[in-house]
Amino acid sequence: MSDEGDRGYPYVMDVPTRWNDNDVYGHVNNTVHYAAMDTVINAWMIGQGALDIGEGDTIGLCVESGCRYLAPMEYPDTMRVGLRAAKVGTSSIVWETAIDRASDGERVAEGRFVHVFVDRATRRPAPLTGPARRPAGRPDPAGPRVRRIVDLTRPGPAGHRGRRDRGRH
Repeated sequence: MSDEGDRGYPYVMDVPTRWNDNDVYGHVNNTVHYAAMDTVINAWMIGQGALDIGEGDTIGLCVESGCRYLAPMEYPDTMRVGLRAAKVGTSSIVWETAIDRASDGERVAEGRFVHVFVDRATRRPAPLTGPARRPAGRPDPAGPRVRRIVDLTRPGPAGHRGRRDRGRH
């Protein structure tokens, strides 16, 4: 994905690989792809005010996920992760993700996550409201395309690991 051709993914975030992401076979372990996709989905929701992981009444639970691996990836490359919403239901969102190698743009994986939003206390489905009703893939036509870079090595807000830098890099 590049600024000129995001291939249908309106939200893009760069996630650098780390030394310990490589497994004994010399490529990024498959669990890292899942973590990158989950990070991008949650970064979008938190950044849009659609999810408050600490105090919100509603939380998103992943009830289904999948990943199709297309090519290997190795440290020290960067995962360029694209995000779009394939379907928005009453209390759920089906997310589609794509991971490209930043160094050459090759697609290395495509993923799918299904989040069901529930009441934090009762864990019963809760209807999507506000910004969650307009997820990535259904962006505000007046809004800019977003790219963020996450640095997993530095502490972020409220003591969370990872730091998000806004802007183009």
